[in-house]
Amino acid sequence: MSGSNNSGSNTSKMAVPQAKEAMNRFKQEVASEIGVPLKEGYNGDLTSAQAGSIGGEMVKKMIMKQEQQMSSGQQ
Repeated sequence: MSGSNNSGSNTSKMAVPQAKEAMNRFKQEVASEIGVPLKEGYNGDLTSAQAGSIGGEMVKKMIMKQEQQMSSGQQ
């Protein structure tokens, strides 16, 4: 099917492509911290809850870091 249904097609594109490796390390670190068995490459055996918990924890940590920087006057 062709058309405008591009759901998921932009998930691997990053605003700053140079940060991809750092984000991958961050994702591995978070997965390890919360006990999710993330491995390099295909992770289709993870449950939706496991995959979602990695992303959710990453966002929580990024927000906390930004709040710390903002409260200390850093940018």
